[in-house]
Amino acid sequence: MYRNTEDFIAEWNGSAKGTLKVMQAIPNDKMDVAIVDGHNSLGWLSWHLVGVAGAFGHFAGLQIPAPGPDMKQPETMAEIIEAYEKVIEAYKTEVSTLTEEQLLEEVAAFGGMMKRGQLLRVLIDHQTHHRGQMTVLLRQAGLKVPPVMGPTQEM
Repeated sequence: MYRNTEDFIAEWNGSAKGTLKVMQAIPNDKMDVAIVDGHNSLGWLSWHLVGVAGAFGHFAGLQIPAPGPDMKQPETMAEIIEAYEKVIEAYKTEVSTLTEEQLLEEVAAFGGMMKRGQLLRVLIDHQTHHRGQMTVLLRQAGLKVPPVMGPTQEM
């Protein structure tokens, strides 16, 4: 749980940078790669991270420019990356305005209540979870896995 904005922004910068590297490693012709047919694909996971960032922001009372659940996934990674870059910047701007007291406030999220600072922690955990799935799919697709938290096997 975050109790000050500086800690969130520092961790968000690192997490978002890694996620952006993974998204940038996905060529358009591999967006449909999934572990098996019918499961989440690289394109779907990327777009999901953009959209869910908006939902987390909504719960936290932040203005995060993200697509709604009914907005169709773009056809290119460039479009997804552009939307994600806007999300990255919006979180830095929006969270920087929060006070320590606001981070401790309870907000409605996922059918219950949680502290805003806890919700921001779950946002990063959620992103990390899906980024891990994406790195496995990159390797399965025969693509290079970019360094996210240190060197990759290829390095």
